[in-house]
Amino acid sequence: MTPVQTPADLKPITALRFGAALWVAVYAFWENLAGAGQSGLVAKGYLGVELFFVLSGFILSHVYLAQAGEKRFSYGRFLWARVARVYPLHIATLLAVGLLAGAAIVAGMSVDGNVLSWSSLPANLLMVHAWGLAPAAGWNHPSWSISAEWFAYLCFPAFAFVFWRLRDKPATAVLGAAAFLATLYFVFEQWAGFPLTEATIRWGALRIVPCFALGCALYLMYRKTPLKAPAPCAGAFLVLMLGSAWLGLWDAVTVLMAGGLILSLASLPNERAGWLASKPAVYLGEISYSVYMVCVPWKLLAVNLAAKVTDAPDKQLHVFVWLAILVLLPVVAAVSYHLVEHPARNALRGWAERRDKTSARNTKDADTSKGLAPGGEPVA
Repeated sequence: MTPVQTPADLKPITALRFGAALWVAVYAFWENLAGAGQSGLVAKGYLGVELFFVLSGFILSHVYLAQAGEKRFSYGRFLWARVARVYPLHIATLLAVGLLAGAAIVAGMSVDGNVLSWSSLPANLLMVHAWGLAPAAGWNHPSWSISAEWFAYLCFPAFAFVFWRLRDKPATAVLGAAAFLATLYFVFEQWAGFPLTEATIRWGALRIVPCFALGCALYLMYRKTPLKAPAPCAGAFLVLMLGSAWLGLWDAVTVLMAGGLILSLASLPNERAGWLASKPAVYLGEISYSVYMVCVPWKLLAVNLAAKVTDAPDKQLHVFVWLAILVLLPVVAAVSYHLVEHPARNALRGWAERRDKTSARNTKDADTSKGLAPGGEPVA
């Protein structure tokens, strides 16, 4: 299969990540909005995580699938890159939640008893707390999805093995992944009594599998035959995704429509993407991981403080106070991005690159001392 010429950075996809993070954030803060009624779209905000999972499968396939299929893939370097991407902020927000919860208790504020779950701390530190190994949903609860992502990263060679063999049959791959997702959702709900899309610490590792697989399959479709009318398709899939969520349709429908939206935006060239490829939109996408991860620490601090200052009963905040807290979330996320996420990621990746260069230099020196060229051939 001859791949299409794809941009190294799929800017519309990057911008979409912020939309997913914002959907989850509104869902998380909604309970603190005084007088807020039921909203189907907000109530389905947990599906923003599914959007992240499908995006993850798509983007990692975009970067690594060919490498894995052509035997140019380094599993160790791949995992280290993923650790550098997610772990520093995970630890930072875990510590932030612990400190804020402790301070709130000292100040006489109410804090959920599970937040400081010491029995769950080891699983959180090892990023396995969504594998059924944590007794309680403690600390920075949204990080369960990072544990699920870690599971998918560890399993990436298996995903690559399957989807590389389907690279010339993208339609088969997409239909198969969609059928697998729908079947798993149906069977799990019949067995467990609740939707897989609402699973967190107990079944989070399973929750990511069908979405990640769908993302891998959609990448094959994009790689071989990107959509010819991506902008109208993106608009249609966005309406269908939001509409299905608003109407409370089966979650599988919304997730599959989200997949269509991702394929459409990926097929949209950066130069034709308009504001989706603009610097502000891309920047918001780049800080989306921070938006997602600082959501709970910021909620603990801002909602408790605002409720105390405004004397809000049961932490039910006036709409303007609530909106101010929500609007400030990306600002707080930007601070964490520039102070923690970005520099820590660069430091860890830089350390790995220096280590690789040192190892290569030592190997070259050893080969030369044995009378061999760097490639292992005898020196002339």
